[in-house]
Amino acid sequence: MAESMKGLKRTCRCAELGDNNIGQNVTVMGWVQKQRNKGGIIFVDLRDRSGILQLIFEEDEIGSEGFAKAEKLRSEFVVAVTGEVTARSGAVNEKLATGTIELRAKAIRVLSESETPPFPIERDSKTKEELRLKYRYLDLRRPDLQSNLILRSRVAMLIRQFLSEEGFLEIETPMLTKSTPEGARDYLVPSRVHPGSFYALPQSPQIFKQLLMCAGYDRYFQIARCFRDEDLRADRQPEFTQLDMELSFVDEEDVMDVNERLLKKVFKEILDVDISLPIQRMTWQEAMDRFGSDKPDLRFGMELVDVSDIVKNCEFGVFTGALEAGGSVRGINAKGQGGMPRKKIDALVKYAKDFGAKGLAYLCVNEDGTYKSSFAKFMKEEELEALVSAMDGQPGDLLLFAADKNKVVWDVLGNLRLEIARNLELLDKNEFCFVWITEFPEFEYSEEQGRYVAMHHPFTMPMEEDIPLLKSNPEKVRARAYDIVLNGTELGGGSIRIHQDDVQETMFEALGFTKEKANEQFGFLIDAFKYGVPPHAGLAYGLDRLIMLIAKQDNIRDVIAFPKMKDASCLMTEAPGTVDDKQLEELCLDVKAVAEEIAESE
Repeated sequence: MAESMKGLKRTCRCAELGDNNIGQNVTVMGWVQKQRNKGGIIFVDLRDRSGILQLIFEEDEIGSEGFAKAEKLRSEFVVAVTGEVTARSGAVNEKLATGTIELRAKAIRVLSESETPPFPIERDSKTKEELRLKYRYLDLRRPDLQSNLILRSRVAMLIRQFLSEEGFLEIETPMLTKSTPEGARDYLVPSRVHPGSFYALPQSPQIFKQLLMCAGYDRYFQIARCFRDEDLRADRQPEFTQLDMELSFVDEEDVMDVNERLLKKVFKEILDVDISLPIQRMTWQEAMDRFGSDKPDLRFGMELVDVSDIVKNCEFGVFTGALEAGGSVRGINAKGQGGMPRKKIDALVKYAKDFGAKGLAYLCVNEDGTYKSSFAKFMKEEELEALVSAMDGQPGDLLLFAADKNKVVWDVLGNLRLEIARNLELLDKNEFCFVWITEFPEFEYSEEQGRYVAMHHPFTMPMEEDIPLLKSNPEKVRARAYDIVLNGTELGGGSIRIHQDDVQETMFEALGFTKEKANEQFGFLIDAFKYGVPPHAGLAYGLDRLIMLIAKQDNIRDVIAFPKMKDASCLMTEAPGTVDDKQLEELCLDVKAVAEEIAESE
């Protein structure tokens, strides 16, 4: 039978106690981690969010009734225990923060009993994630997840403190907004009072923060909830948290400066890691050419090398065919991997094909200086030597080559270098390599839509010297955009915004917007710009991703209290779910069963 607290007050958390508390009488409350009955003495490990404290129950100290309660304790019972802090009578437990002390119980109340949990509540659980997510409220009791969420709270507090001291104002923006189909797919919310009309949940506060600059608020930030209806990955969720900011009367250097100092403060105070400032800058073109990615991982080398000029006259059709089609031939050098078994090389070839490669050419430099290659017979000796030299090939190295359109080659080799690094365990989670990526392309061509779309969003300012190219040569236009990247993960991105009417109008034209369509989607922003808009810029972080890297986790779900699965479902609440007909009727909605649609189409 559960007891009430009856006015009893907790005096401290379990792991807040130490040697300096010896001799004090305290009251702790928490969950039973483990109970061990040794006959005349009972040991209980009590757990709360701070850690574990060992409790000692002896009948002559707690009485027969209290001892009987202690005998019945099981894992996850919730108890309140009052007693005296003493030096540990047995061996010191160096694995616990409280390993030198124990609490000798004088009174106990069982506040709540528990059924046997479906999995052990322990650090580094081996339980399948699906089961843990179904019982997420139990999973969240595990010390490692609690540590992650406590860290997350500390980071959020530091961010608020730093930005407030830098003159930023925290301002909330609406959750129910207008759908703007540019970008990712919106989550739509039907309106009851406007039948047939829909709100959209915000993908970001982009337009509203620009309006706040128009309104004169100068420096804004928000830790904002955002929503995107897109396929999930390890570092992506349908609802996520964004650290969002916007600044007036600034350029790129101003935005980068304040964010570099913010990151330096967070990493120093949370991890005691010193970030060297200024953070390295790299243009998008350089990042793609060297690493095959606009979010390069700089913790290891294995950079891409363009060997197109060297192989352009060889007789290997794979190379020359790619060059004739306007592509390139590039390679990476896996140092010391020349002896890799053929089976592993074949696995790398298969991996490369997942990213669009038709194949993967390889060349092993043997220890005696000879070559073992998939294409050597198509090349002259001097061509092979020039190729190996260009790749800085040494005895024992494995050279891998891709030949195709630049986009495919970058994608293949960029991912391949990461895969090899993972296999060779080159990715040190205790190393933090930041880089700013700048001068992104303003546009990318969408085969699906048959037109250019904005790589970031329609309000990104082009490089001044590229503005004349907006109409004549849009694929050459570079954006005044910048991403902050850490260890191969994009932490955040931003840009200088367009604040001139004529540039914004030309931008909409380049994107295929008529004036009517532009006004339909963004009319209120266009109107606001008629009344004096300051030059402004901003940046937004994926806060969940940042916390994931600070916590040295591999999955973003491990730093979110109640995450979704890859299909955007919640195993715990069974969301999304159906609603009753009355709710649908109020919203003027008619839901047709998928099975009916399939039957009608057959």
